[in-house]
Amino acid sequence: MATDQTKKQVHVTGFIVAFIGAVLFSTKAIMVKKAFADTHVPALSLLTFRMLFSLPFYLIAAFFASSHQQNVKFTRKEWMLIFFLGIIGYYLSSLFDFMGLQYVSAGIERLILFLYPSFVVLINAVLFKQLVTRNQKIALILTYAGIGIAFFGEIKLTETNPNFIWGSILIFICAITYASYLVGSGRLIPKLGASKFTAYVMLAATIGVLVHFFITSDFNQLQLTRELTLYSSMLAIIATVVPSFLIAYGMKTIGANNTAIVTSIGPVSTILQAHWILGEQIFTAQIIGTILVIAGVLLIGWKQKTADITV
Repeated sequence: MATDQTKKQVHVTGFIVAFIGAVLFSTKAIMVKKAFADTHVPALSLLTFRMLFSLPFYLIAAFFASSHQQNVKFTRKEWMLIFFLGIIGYYLSSLFDFMGLQYVSAGIERLILFLYPSFVVLINAVLFKQLVTRNQKIALILTYAGIGIAFFGEIKLTETNPNFIWGSILIFICAITYASYLVGSGRLIPKLGASKFTAYVMLAATIGVLVHFFITSDFNQLQLTRELTLYSSMLAIIATVVPSFLIAYGMKTIGANNTAIVTSIGPVSTILQAHWILGEQIFTAQIIGTILVIAGVLLIGWKQKTADITV
């Protein structure tokens, strides 16, 4: 009886931890929009500071993962794949996301980004000839219909924003690159372990961001004001490092499918925060679109086990 009670408590704790992680992840778009408005920092500079503030935590995680007795050493091919996935899944994906957030609302960003599970299905179908099930086909219809409804509803509210379409395209590309990362990670994580894989992928992404910054930017831009330091540290710790470990704990205790269901709160959380903090309008088409997208994602995730972390 005591054992059953303990298991129940752990299960409940897993749901709570995963929920908190999903909400923290959803704050990323809000922080980025606030940072743009308050500091006028370029997207690449903000992303660079985010990665720099995250770097110590993932260095520590990589050290402990590699010093473990059951540590699996990377082959040359695996090193290349990790570096490639870091560049695609975090460096380029985050860059497109930050650039897109300059032109679109936080709410529409999260909805478009939430298409990534459907892209995972499509990429696996095209590259690895995996059968698309009936449920997945229905899910694809629901998610794209939801995005279409929300997207065209927001166009009416942003007729004075000439860059809205361009920003949406950048977020769309972000979702595709992130889905590509998930496809690759699904083949490496079972062999290498989630913690070690994540730590090294993040380190590879950080290298990509820093190289890009130092090649294209003036060194004088690498100046941290008090306000920019606050936003960068919050982005790194609250919206990146802490939720990544919380979601990992949730997946360990309640499983990937249950975690996927819990993290579907993300778009709703972002839309509400955007309304309360940024003053973004909530409109009927957005609500309908959000419901359809979440329904589609849940339908995909119900039968699909995917170890992921959110940009």
